[in-house]
Amino acid sequence: MTSNGFRPSRDGARLPRVSFEFFPPKSPAMEETLWASVRRLEPLTPHFVSVTYGAGGSTRERTHATVKRLVEETSLKPAAHLTCVSATCAEVDEVVRDYWAAGVRHIVALRGDAPEGVGAAYRPHPHGYQSSPDLVVAIKAIGDFEVTVSAYPEKHPESCSIDADIDMLRRKVDAGATRAVTQFFFDNDVYFRFVDRARARGIAIPIVPGLLPVQNFKQAASFAARAGASVPGWLAHRFEGLDDDVETRRLIASAVAAEQAFDLVDRGVTDLHFYTMNRADLVYAVCHLLGLRAPRGAGAQAQAAE
Repeated sequence: MTSNGFRPSRDGARLPRVSFEFFPPKSPAMEETLWASVRRLEPLTPHFVSVTYGAGGSTRERTHATVKRLVEETSLKPAAHLTCVSATCAEVDEVVRDYWAAGVRHIVALRGDAPEGVGAAYRPHPHGYQSSPDLVVAIKAIGDFEVTVSAYPEKHPESCSIDADIDMLRRKVDAGATRAVTQFFFDNDVYFRFVDRARARGIAIPIVPGLLPVQNFKQAASFAARAGASVPGWLAHRFEGLDDDVETRRLIASAVAAEQAFDLVDRGVTDLHFYTMNRADLVYAVCHLLGLRAPRGAGAQAQAAE
């Protein structure tokens, strides 16, 4: 692994580092899908994998169980998501200590959404951490964790401006954050403009682009609307007329995701974070196109296990 984030390939070419996000399963069927995806992607040796935390801490136990299993049963380095909402400082601190005891050394620190979900007004717990910078400070006080935080190239839905978002990111960095991962976006220029503005404000930590390969265009557009991410007209056009054509949609999805990833790498990005939606095939295909390879035979073995 090179110091600037790229890793060398077998032929000497520079390859991006990748990381993957999963969410804790809600049912036995979803659990089977998750672990099949983990097995499929593990041979690509990602830099880390993260596990999300539901609104209001609703998946706390399932998140912890998933992260613990990743530590115990895989070679992956898990990062556990943690939020401020619906918990006292003491309760959050206990979760952090439990992660340290389980061998986890990386936390994704987020303010979190209200228990009612995205769009509902955020209300800090009266005895809890009031913001993500407060949470970062607490995590770093408990252990020498690597702490990743969020960034919003198109503005957080509740923020008054991009400048306010960058102010918040600077506070998180000052609190001890070591990396930021962005909300997903589909226009790479949006990402680069945000990074330029953050660098101009003295924010020097890595700002890793978060990519959402479009498994289902209507679903992705709905996610984008709730998250404040724009959907370019050209993207909608590429999926137009394919509602009932699953196979062609998959081919288009691979091409679109690979095109975005290649453009980022060509423009100097060294790390890519994929929101997998717990499904491996599209992400695996994009990583393969980027030049990432599993050890000989490992990919086939993982696929056979699905």
